[in-house]
Amino acid sequence: MKIAIVNDMPMAVEALRRALAFEPAHQVIWVAANGAEAVQRCAEQTPDLILMDLIMPVMDGVEATRRIMAETPCAIVVVTVDRQQNVHRVFEAMGYGALDVVDTPALGVGNAQEAAAPLLRKIMNIGWLIGEKGNRLRSTPGPLRSSGSRQQLIAIGSSAGGPAALEVLLKGLPQNFSAAIVLVQHVDQVFAAGMAEWLGSASGLNVRLAQEGEPPQPGTVLLAGTNHHIRLLKNGTLAYTAEPVNEIYRPSIDVFFESVASYWNGDAVGVLLTGMGRDGAQGLKLMRQQGYLTIAQDQQSSSVYGMPKAAAAIDAAVEIRPLDKIAPRLLEIFPK
Repeated sequence: MKIAIVNDMPMAVEALRRALAFEPAHQVIWVAANGAEAVQRCAEQTPDLILMDLIMPVMDGVEATRRIMAETPCAIVVVTVDRQQNVHRVFEAMGYGALDVVDTPALGVGNAQEAAAPLLRKIMNIGWLIGEKGNRLRSTPGPLRSSGSRQQLIAIGSSAGGPAALEVLLKGLPQNFSAAIVLVQHVDQVFAAGMAEWLGSASGLNVRLAQEGEPPQPGTVLLAGTNHHIRLLKNGTLAYTAEPVNEIYRPSIDVFFESVASYWNGDAVGVLLTGMGRDGAQGLKLMRQQGYLTIAQDQQSSSVYGMPKAAAAIDAAVEIRPLDKIAPRLLEIFPK
């Protein structure tokens, strides 16, 4: 994989170079000392992946991510020495299309290969995303679902660009919105709690992490909170599971949507937002086949038109809507 490093700290650049050297297939094609230089270099030679620092002179990593994704889009992973202190900047960068975030590998502390492992694992997953591998077999159509109760659920999946998209969608719902909402966003579990707090503060809704063994809660937004998959069980409660272990998307939107299609007994809507790859497309199709309304974000309003495009390609979405039209549509379906 052709990789670029954007960082103004020589020690951090060296740490990243050493980490990448453990995988011979990775090649560092250029290094930029600030975001403005990265925008220029990316236009001249677009890499497969950029390892982007956040705090830099001239132009920070958030603005650089925005510019690159608008002009010469490619996969971006935020690399920072202090994820918790920079949590809001991380969400901003992810809102512009950054795929993930990871700590800068420690240089000269402990086992170097172990220190490099989290970064290399994320890069491996990004490689699968870029290649759109791991496609699922299509399931055969099932019967239309007739609602057995008045329970109301909105199942939402998002990835690259998702934090900003989720903020827009949730802000469009009133604070007394009564339907249960479960969000699956591709984000590392160390950021999940901060993301729930951030979304709750931005939207005014009750947003928190989903807990093992609880059912979707009316009037509450539950966010998948670990690197395990979240699924709905037959008894109507939520559970975290490592299976399927070979699923590259963690938590997987497909896994959750498929469980909703199998076990939810009330009214439901599936919503698939911006993201790279195709996670969620097959699960959304299963929800449609079970008689649920399914919505995909349109191309123009998507930061990364990957997952919604995959859903549209297999006719998984009943409706394709601009981001700002999704919340009003949900209010039409679940008025209170």
